[in-house]
Amino acid sequence: MENLEPIIKPEFFKLSANSLYTLQRMNKHISYQIKFLLCLISTIFFVSCHNNSETAEKTDNQTNTDSDSCSTFLNAAKSTDAVLLKALEVNQQVAENAIAVFYKFALHCKTDSLSPVFLLKAGQVAQSINNFAKAKMCFEKSASEFPKFSNRGAALFLLAQLYDNQNMLNNESEARIIYEQIIKEYPSSPFANDSKAALTNLGKSDEELVQEFLKKNK
Repeated sequence: MENLEPIIKPEFFKLSANSLYTLQRMNKHISYQIKFLLCLISTIFFVSCHNNSETAEKTDNQTNTDSDSCSTFLNAAKSTDAVLLKALEVNQQVAENAIAVFYKFALHCKTDSLSPVFLLKAGQVAQSINNFAKAKMCFEKSASEFPKFSNRGAALFLLAQLYDNQNMLNNESEARIIYEQIIKEYPSSPFANDSKAALTNLGKSDEELVQEFLKKNK
């Protein structure tokens, strides 16, 4: 099984929810450091044969074709990811292309352990260009369709943050439900602690959050 660590950026997890949420509400720059540079990605479209008289040999060939396609999609996703992490500026077109490449791999290769990782990354990219509906869908799919995903807690936390932020989905009741879900399902994880911290900020005004932030950082 391939190591997930090189795929998810370590910077992504550095801020605690308390600081992260407060900084969001203060309109500070807290992007997940996903930047973009134009790149060309070639993709493979494969068509499966539905002929009922298909021979065992043809079935084996189709299986090999599917495997080859997943390998191609994965290479495209990794190449795109590598370029994005080195880029110097955000580009809407490139971001949308990256989302498509990541999502294609996740959609067609669900048995690959990296599928939920690239759904998570697609959501991060979508969030960075203010496509919150797409980000929501990606985070939800990463959490719901891959229950054994080692970073499922991260997917849920990102989803909660989308709901929590007044400039994104702005639904505190939904955010509360997900934060509480994280605490229940991952009680010993850093995301549980972050969720508890985030819950303390729900319903507070910007002024209250600013004052608390300044007081804690004197």
